[in-house]
Amino acid sequence: MKKSHIILIIVLAVAIGAIVSLVKDPRTYADFEEASASPNKSFDIIGKLDLKSPISYDALVNPDQFSFYMTDEKDVKRKVVVNKPKPQDFEKCIQVVVGGKMKDDAFHADNILLKCPSKYEGQMNAAKIPVKESK
Repeated sequence: MKKSHIILIIVLAVAIGAIVSLVKDPRTYADFEEASASPNKSFDIIGKLDLKSPISYDALVNPDQFSFYMTDEKDVKRKVVVNKPKPQDFEKCIQVVVGGKMKDDAFHADNILLKCPSKYEGQMNAAKIPVKESK
């Protein structure tokens, strides 16, 4: 191949990559109010699981869907419906990030990310071990 052909292929690959990245729907972080104002747009919402409200999951009826209530960073509580199986130890998470769109009064998520304290327990317990000073 000639150098000009190689350069042309590289330029075309970069141009195609730029076009694809512009067309892709980028998600932005928001709260429930902003997501309600733009129901056709996808958002990522950070919040906390509300353990006082019910968590609905029935593997016999639909193993790929569960719902729960979450409070966003502005203390607005909404129902979240996730179209994936319920993660193990879901109730132990301290922070939740859901990605999706608002429909009616519920946030319908197509992905979920959990921050659980059990992941960090070993590091926290190691930091609390008292160190014996030598005299």
